[in-house]
Amino acid sequence: MPIRIFVTGGTFDKEYNEITGQLYFKETHLPEMITRSRVTPEVTVRTLMMIDSLDMKPRDRELIMKECNEASEDKIIITHGTDTMSVTASVLAGKVPGKTVVLTGAMIPYKFGSSDGFFNLGCALAFVQSLPPGVYVAMNGRYFNWNNVKKNRNTGVFEEVLKTEDNPEPGGR
Repeated sequence: MPIRIFVTGGTFDKEYNEITGQLYFKETHLPEMITRSRVTPEVTVRTLMMIDSLDMKPRDRELIMKECNEASEDKIIITHGTDTMSVTASVLAGKVPGKTVVLTGAMIPYKFGSSDGFFNLGCALAFVQSLPPGVYVAMNGRYFNWNNVKKNRNTGVFEEVLKTEDNPEPGGR
C-alpha cells in the first residue's frame, strides 16, 4: 500500500533564524521524519511548494488537486499550514475521486523539538491507510471529515464544526 506525501510548507517545515528571530523555509523535514519514525509502508515524498498557508493562492490549491489526481497512489498525505488547511480540504473534496487524502500540519515547527508535527504525521499515516476514500484533516490525534473541521484559535486545537442546516451530518473521530 504505497503512500504519497505532498509537502506544501506550513509551520511543519519552518526554521528559526536566531539572528532575526523570524521563521522561514529552507527545506522539508519529511524525509528525516520518515526515517526517524521507521515507517515501513512505501512512502514517496514530493515538495510542491514551501509557503505559509496564509499566502496560498487558488492556483496553489489547483496544483495540489492536480498532483493528487495525477498521483499513482490512492493514499495521499498533504502537509499543510494549519490556518487554511480546511480551505484546501474543501477545494479537494469531491475532486479527487477514489483516493484517501489526509491533510495534516503542526502548530509548532518540527525543528523546535517540542513540535506536534511528528505525532500528527504518525496519525496521518495511520488514518490514510484505514479510512475510506475521501478528504480528511488529521490533527491532535483525531481525524475530521473535510466539511466538519475548524481550527480553534483560542485553544490551538482542531475541533468539529457544530451541526447546522448547512452541515447536517457532522463527522470525524
